[in-house]
Amino acid sequence: MSNELENLNKININSFQNDLISWFKREQRDLPWRKDQDPYKVWVSEIMLQQTRVDTVIPYFNRFIEWFPTIDDLADADEDKILKAWEGLGYYSRVRNLQSAVREVRETYNGVVPYTPEEISKLKGVGPYTAGAILSIAYGIPEPAVDGNVMRVLSRILSIWEDIARPASRKVFEQAVRKLICHDDPSAFNQALMELGALICTPTSPACLLCPVREHCQAFEEGVQNELPVKTKKTKTRHVQLAAALLVDDRGRFLIHKRPDTGLLANLWEFPNVEIEHPVEGERGHVDELFHTSLGLKIKLGKIIGQVEHVFSHLIWNIKVYVGKINSEYEESCDWKLVSIKEMEQYAFPVPYQKMFKMYLNQEK
Repeated sequence: MSNELENLNKININSFQNDLISWFKREQRDLPWRKDQDPYKVWVSEIMLQQTRVDTVIPYFNRFIEWFPTIDDLADADEDKILKAWEGLGYYSRVRNLQSAVREVRETYNGVVPYTPEEISKLKGVGPYTAGAILSIAYGIPEPAVDGNVMRVLSRILSIWEDIARPASRKVFEQAVRKLICHDDPSAFNQALMELGALICTPTSPACLLCPVREHCQAFEEGVQNELPVKTKKTKTRHVQLAAALLVDDRGRFLIHKRPDTGLLANLWEFPNVEIEHPVEGERGHVDELFHTSLGLKIKLGKIIGQVEHVFSHLIWNIKVYVGKINSEYEESCDWKLVSIKEMEQYAFPVPYQKMFKMYLNQEK
C-alpha cells in the first residue's frame, strides 16, 4: 500500500461502511434523480452537477427530463432546443457532449447505457468520475466516483496530504475508494461520500460534531481537519472589458447574433458586443467605431443602462450595457437576426445576456 494510504490500516472498514451508509439512508436529501436508478437520468444529473450547485440543478433536471425523457428523445432533439433547455447552466459543451454520447449509445449499444468501465469511458464527455457514478449508482458496480467532494472527505478521514489540485492525486483517492467501497451497496456508499462532503465535511468549517464517521477520521483525531485538503490556488483569471448593445429597430425588434460553433459559449445567441482593449476618453464614439469596424454595424448608440459582471473559470467579463437603434433595412443572415420580445424566447442566451435583457425591460417600465 502506498505511503499516502497507510492510514487505511487504522480503519475498521466494515464499521466505516455501516456508519456512513446508515447515515445516508436516514439523512439523504430528496433529489429528483434519486427517485429511480435509471442510468440515463443518473447520467444527466451527473453532467449537470459538474461545477453547478444542487439547488440550481434541480429545476433544470426536471425540465430536461420532461423535454427529453428518453435517450431517443435527446438523440433526436434539435441543438437549439437542448441549448435552450441548458440556458443559464453554463459550460455548454457538457450538453453538446451528452447529446453526442447518447447518439453513440443508441447506435452502438442499442440504446442501453454501457455498464462496463471500458465501454462507458469511451463515450464523449464521460470522464472517470462520471463513469464511476453511473456504474455504481445505476448498476451497483463497485467503481470509484472521485470528485472534489470525495477527495476532500477522504483527505480528512485518511489524513492524505496530497495536493488535490494535481490531476495525478486522483489516482490516490481512487485507490482509497477501491479499498473502502461497500460491495453490497456501492450505490449508497458513493452517494453517501458525496452527500457527506456536501452537507457535513464542507470546504470550510466542517461540522465534525455532526459527522457520522467522526470516530474513523484521522484528521479530526489529529485536530487538522481545517488544514485539509491541500489545494493549490488556480492561476489568476483574466479580465475582459466589453461593450454590448441592445439594438432596436423601428418595429421594436432586437438584433441578436449567434456565436461561433466552437469556443466559449459556442452556438449560443447574444446581443452585439465588442471588446474594449484600451479604454479611451470619449468612449461612446470609440465604441460606435468599434461596432462599425469589428461587426460592420452602422448604429446609433444611446445611453449606458448598466454594467454586468460575469465570472468564468478562467476569465471575468465586465460588460457595459448600451441601448441603441438600428435601421429596419438591416439584412439578416443565419447568424444575425431581428427578433421580437416573444420570438426571443426560442433562442438560448448565456446568463450575462439574460441579465442585460432584464436590465433593459426594467428600465423601460
